[in-house]
Amino acid sequence: MRKQLTFASLAHATKKKVTRREKFLAEMEAVVPWSRLLALIEPHYPKMGSKGGRPAIPLAVMLRIYCLQQWYALSDPPLVHVNMHCRAVDGRGKSL
Repeated sequence: MRKQLTFASLAHATKKKVTRREKFLAEMEAVVPWSRLLALIEPHYPKMGSKGGRPAIPLAVMLRIYCLQQWYALSDPPLVHVNMHCRAVDGRGKSL
């Protein structure tokens, strides 16, 4: 079953101009060895315990957030804003 497009995702998919943010994130995707880093960190990343609780944020998302924090000296609130309000964060119309 195909997922229904929203107006925001349709607008993002049909736009022509590549923003500086999208260009930077594409370069970051090409330069950083994400799969190797994820494989290295994954054994140490917390999993949901037997008692349940809130599910962990996906490791790939957390790693990208951490890198952005380090590169731009950002605290958590600005990154939450970017992740919640910018569809260009990962270049595919999804959040980080």
